[in-house]
Amino acid sequence: MIKCIATDMDGTLLNGYQKITEENKAAILKAQEQGVEVVVATGRSYQEAIFVLEEAGLKCPVIGVNGAEVRTPEGEIVVTNPLTKQQAKEAAAILRDLGIYFEVYTNKGTYTDNEDKGISAIIDIFASANPELSMDLLVEGAKERFVKGLVSVVENYEMIFEDDEFQVYKFLAFSLSEEEQARGKELLQNQDGLAISSSGHLNIEITSQQAQKGVALEAFVKERGIEMSETMAIGDNENDLSMLRRVGRAVAMENASYAIKAECDVVTATNDESGVGKAILEVL
Repeated sequence: MIKCIATDMDGTLLNGYQKITEENKAAILKAQEQGVEVVVATGRSYQEAIFVLEEAGLKCPVIGVNGAEVRTPEGEIVVTNPLTKQQAKEAAAILRDLGIYFEVYTNKGTYTDNEDKGISAIIDIFASANPELSMDLLVEGAKERFVKGLVSVVENYEMIFEDDEFQVYKFLAFSLSEEEQARGKELLQNQDGLAISSSGHLNIEITSQQAQKGVALEAFVKERGIEMSETMAIGDNENDLSMLRRVGRAVAMENASYAIKAECDVVTATNDESGVGKAILEVL
């Protein structure tokens, strides 16, 4: 029996318009009514995740920033798994030396030092999850982060790295060069304590090894007396693999790549066809 359901957001719970469909919402509410714990596990910051959940009228715990932060349905932080300041500085130096753009996700929000490149990075995530969408819609969705104040522009990141009030949760790096990306991943993987994944064709996500969706989800269910064998996870991309590989029922979206589908027990419908809702109703 499934007692906990974890769902990714982009390309999974959200459709191409970055919305939660009525079918997905109804299935989540039905699961919650039956006592099933439904948790969102996303690479997004809490601010970007809760914006969409509130818009849909849903309340769920959030495993955010790939597991760097866990919050209650009311938004209270219960766990953080940040990078050390030294890890952050070393990763930043590698990316800068290669000329790779990156954003910094922190406990005080998300920061960029280049708005145009920040828009390009999110377009890549949206396009990877929703390849059928027009470029106009992708750009509009990416710009929304800045319009709604979900990302702040700073001159440089040094104050974040030096100020103890900032916890660094994640770097979202972006490059149009596959060779540059590959070299960046190679160098970053040689750094102790880092987890390297991706949520799009052209990006690299850098977190602490403890800040992975699967690690955070395992701790989340254990605290509630739930086994991972009683947990279902739904995802579509590389940064979902750590949870898909650990749970009793792993569900891939139809819009996921073959590599992701090959790791899963079941393939549901696409994110534009409310695949999450269908997968939930199937186990209920």
